[in-house]
Amino acid sequence: MSERVELPTTVNGECVFCAIAHGRAEASVVHDDGELLGIVDLRPVTTGHLLVLPREHAVGLGDLPPDVGARMFRVAQRLAGALRRSELRCEGVNLFLADGAAAGQEIPHVHLHVFPRHAGDGFRLSADLRVRPRDELDGIASAVRAALNG
Repeated sequence: MSERVELPTTVNGECVFCAIAHGRAEASVVHDDGELLGIVDLRPVTTGHLLVLPREHAVGLGDLPPDVGARMFRVAQRLAGALRRSELRCEGVNLFLADGAAAGQEIPHVHLHVFPRHAGDGFRLSADLRVRPRDELDGIASAVRAALNG
């Protein structure tokens, strides 16, 4: 069993994902279309855990041009299908994007996780999933609509 190691966020002072994207650091590549890379995660949640990342540096999803963000999710969809068809154990797939440190982003280069799931794999998210009152939900919807229009 592999030991847990801290993730390198830089390689020789360069963002680790930029170093990978430009061939200055190693990665096991599953997809490369010149703009987006799909690589095997160094510290996987489950066997087959992949990352989709743009070659050009962008810290968060909002920093990407919208067409690149959309393509990142299309690549993830293709990779999810490949995981399901592969010989790897895959009863389901999660897509996960942590945008910002408060969301759990450890490497400040936007990347989308694509990982196979199976019963008993040990991955869990926990949250306060109480049903909220309609006035609270309406207030949230109003705040988001205002930000969309502003």
